[in-house]
Amino acid sequence: MDVSKIFDALNDAQREAVGATPGPMLVLAGAGSGKTRVLTYRIAYLVQALQASPYSILAVTFTNKAASEMRRRIEDFLGFSVRGMWIGTFHGLSHRLLRDHHELAGLPSGFEILDSDDQYRVIRRALREMNLDEEHWPPRQVQWFINSQKEEGRRSAALHGTGDAHQQTLIRVYTHYEETCKRLGLVDFAELLLSALELLEQNQSLRENYQQRFQHVLVDEFQDSNTIQYRWLKCLALAHGQIMAVGDDDQSIYGWRGARIENMAQLQKDFTGTEVVRLEQNYRSTGNILKAANAVIDLNPDRMGKNLWTEGDDGEPIRVYGALDELDEG
Repeated sequence: MDVSKIFDALNDAQREAVGATPGPMLVLAGAGSGKTRVLTYRIAYLVQALQASPYSILAVTFTNKAASEMRRRIEDFLGFSVRGMWIGTFHGLSHRLLRDHHELAGLPSGFEILDSDDQYRVIRRALREMNLDEEHWPPRQVQWFINSQKEEGRRSAALHGTGDAHQQTLIRVYTHYEETCKRLGLVDFAELLLSALELLEQNQSLRENYQQRFQHVLVDEFQDSNTIQYRWLKCLALAHGQIMAVGDDDQSIYGWRGARIENMAQLQKDFTGTEVVRLEQNYRSTGNILKAANAVIDLNPDRMGKNLWTEGDDGEPIRVYGALDELDEG
């Protein structure tokens, strides 16, 4: 393939991101700015222009659908299968790590993954065994507590002696739940990430092996990453510094489930010399919509700053309509 073709369909900012010298990069990608294209073309550029092995690339997305779409686009662009390339979600890639190294992780070879409902049932069982009334200790609230602690990288042992009496009871349930899961070989979604991170952090030779293997780390929807996901990325990429994080601080809406917009600033602190590229040209909305969106989001004093624009026309004026009810709204 003629490498120049990689750049033919890109605008200037997209070319800057795709063709950058390998190193730490934060791509601030506004809505409708072609971020998926940039990620796909960046991988194609690494393989075609820089002769990187597809198997030296780790690409992380937030949904299985996005991972499948990225893989399809890469294969269409390169013209060959990248079946063995590590493209997937944080949970899917962590699952793969734990299956490959279950003994080091202290897990049985056939460990079972718990979905949210499975986890709920195990917690209810723990509450019964501890003679705790579900009316006073709602299982969903206990589940939220356990998962939020894991997503911050905190085991129950690190929490003992903290908090009030209510908190101490939650910690005891967390401990009982951990012991139950370990005894039965059960792994919930939050545990996938925490165990995979501990596996890498606590085994130097294994960590160095994966750091050397994955010389190029790319992550999508970075604004939605939580504490442990950022530590996971940092663990794999800090040694060589070749990471591309694509996200939009203006689209950070998952703080309620642990997402940390602060990770975007933290990346620039941890990875010296991080290049920041802004994708501001929008291909999805009319001029009037973008002017209104820019005016509203500009009121956020903590944003990193972008100004979306389009080569298209202004389109219809924006109208505000107040519906009487859901039927009227439809």
